[in-house]
Amino acid sequence: MLRNRWVVIGTALGVWLAVTSFTSVPQSIALAQGKGVITQKAISLDLAQEIAQAALAKCREDNYHVSVHVIDASGLDKIALRDDGSGEVNFRVSREKAFTALTYRRPSADMEKAWVNMSPARIIPGIFGVAGGLPIKVGDEVIGAVGVGGAPGGEKDQACAAAGLAKVADELK
Repeated sequence: MLRNRWVVIGTALGVWLAVTSFTSVPQSIALAQGKGVITQKAISLDLAQEIAQAALAKCREDNYHVSVHVIDASGLDKIALRDDGSGEVNFRVSREKAFTALTYRRPSADMEKAWVNMSPARIIPGIFGVAGGLPIKVGDEVIGAVGVGGAPGGEKDQACAAAGLAKVADELK
């Protein structure tokens, strides 16, 4: 039993190391590391809720029943919404799209093309290279990501995610 626990811990650590090796350290963190105190921007729960609600509203306006995830810079959920009529697959996919946008620091749609030339060993489990995930940025610093899943086509998911970001654009300057 103890051996299995160590295997799980070791596997989790390996996945974490793989994820962090793909992500670059935000410049504000890199500059502060030598000082012993790290200062970085972070997405608040209120801001995450605004983004998620605006993305959901855009999809509802277009008569799509979707799921929306907003995650922070660590990849942890800030908020997750599953609209009436949105299933478990859409819920999982919306998170994976957000995680993809965060991990690679660009829209999840960009990754489908990038993976064509990438070794399968470099593709991280739990990511989904289809449109619908967008990084949340303050300047060049990625502070989180939003993912939408469930509209009939990734480009429609991405339009909803973009509407969520547009709603809070002034707060991200």
